[in-house]
Amino acid sequence: MRVLFVTSEVCSLAKTGGLADVSRALPIALKKQDIDVRLLLPGYPSALAQVERPRAIARLAPLLGISDATLVVGRLPTSDVPVFLIDSPSLYRREGGLYLRSDGQEWPDNALRFAFLSHVGAELAMERTCLGWQPDVVHANDWHTGLLPLLLSREGGARPKTIFTVHNMAFQGNFSPEILPAIGVPADCFLSGNIEYYGQASFLKAGLCYGDRLTTVSPTYAKEVITPEFGCGLDGLLRTRSVSFSGILNGIDDASWDPASDPYLPHLFRTGDIGGKKICKAELQREFGLPVRADAPLIGFVSRLTHQKMADVILDALPLIVERDAQFVLLGQGNPELEKDFVEAQAKYPGHVAAHIAYDEALAHRLQAGSDILLAPARYEPCGLTQLYALRYGTLPVVRRTGGLADTVVDTSAATIIDRTATGFVFDNANLISLITALDRALACYMEPLIWRRLQAQAMRQDFSWRSSAAQYAAYYNDLAGAPVPRLRYHVPSEDSALQSVRQAAS
Repeated sequence: MRVLFVTSEVCSLAKTGGLADVSRALPIALKKQDIDVRLLLPGYPSALAQVERPRAIARLAPLLGISDATLVVGRLPTSDVPVFLIDSPSLYRREGGLYLRSDGQEWPDNALRFAFLSHVGAELAMERTCLGWQPDVVHANDWHTGLLPLLLSREGGARPKTIFTVHNMAFQGNFSPEILPAIGVPADCFLSGNIEYYGQASFLKAGLCYGDRLTTVSPTYAKEVITPEFGCGLDGLLRTRSVSFSGILNGIDDASWDPASDPYLPHLFRTGDIGGKKICKAELQREFGLPVRADAPLIGFVSRLTHQKMADVILDALPLIVERDAQFVLLGQGNPELEKDFVEAQAKYPGHVAAHIAYDEALAHRLQAGSDILLAPARYEPCGLTQLYALRYGTLPVVRRTGGLADTVVDTSAATIIDRTATGFVFDNANLISLITALDRALACYMEPLIWRRLQAQAMRQDFSWRSSAAQYAAYYNDLAGAPVPRLRYHVPSEDSALQSVRQAAS
């Protein structure tokens, strides 16, 4: 089974969030399922610098007016997974982030940058690059690759099947339909409604319409996104595709996130010998400039500072956390106003609150290991990985019952303590009262060492590796590879009357 895995970021080469973690760990797990999986992503400067054994193998024929592109092949660091990088200086070699400029604004040519990724993916999929390798299945991820299933659906004759995985419905890649000629998408795809979203051309909708199989990153999120509350305007389309749509829970790289071998930790520990966690806590308190207090509950928060992650509610909770004589440490970045507010809170509550506004992989490991409790709430959460890392490190998560958080954390109650299934603390409503009520339950358990140690042991015994999920993907690949190319095309008419005039004008 040959699979081309196409993504916009991969951990250790280029990362902004959880997509990068998945795009590294899942292909490694698939390789262990005897699948010949190869990655394709843009040749960002960091990726070109960090990929192992890079070598240019093909000059790409001009596509979309881009004539400076070379295909580079290498290896994903510390793995045997091959990586294709698109080295196009005009598109990907630039100062700033993967998607944003240094001033925080989106790159104005993002539509072209990621359309080009899909077009190169189609060239590889159809074996027009003369590499002697053609995939049976193309696995495209999130809006950045949404055009790839569309492009392959228009190929005549035999073609690889496609799986499209949506990691977050809120990020859709919506652009003016005026860009369609520049990105090589025929106007009929827009006029039919298959990629049109309230007057814009949606890369995400393209993937959802044209993917032969659709997945998302947790079973609960798959149920949520077919409702108006969570579907971000695309729930109707997903309901029409429900037979081909399912949720597969994300896993974690349990080799990289292992307290018994983690090179970033000041002291290692494991389920049967957790003493080293106390040392990690003391060192984390020192690193954040907090008093070293074994008796003070240490509450961690490592996340993007966004509305989705309830960072605003956590900010409001800080005075109450201080009142409870607990300590709070934050690692993350995001909304500039929230960043500023957390820094000010650090000055307002010295000895209790400390904030490090940055992305720091090594510090993220130490925060997970040294914290007693992890705040990982969300207004919505497709899957979430931080709560899975926390469980692995015996740090009990406080989460909201939504998406993958609901699938992975078992609330602590008298019954779940007795039957040894409890692994954290779960609340229902996205507000301060619900968050603090759940946190108070956690703090009450923390004051009972025998109960707390039992909860830690139960959390650390959970298996959220990629083994089971990779096997599910492997089964989907095999099913797809043996199925005929579908003839159906999916169309969900827009209910926006203003859009009808756009169509009429275009026609």
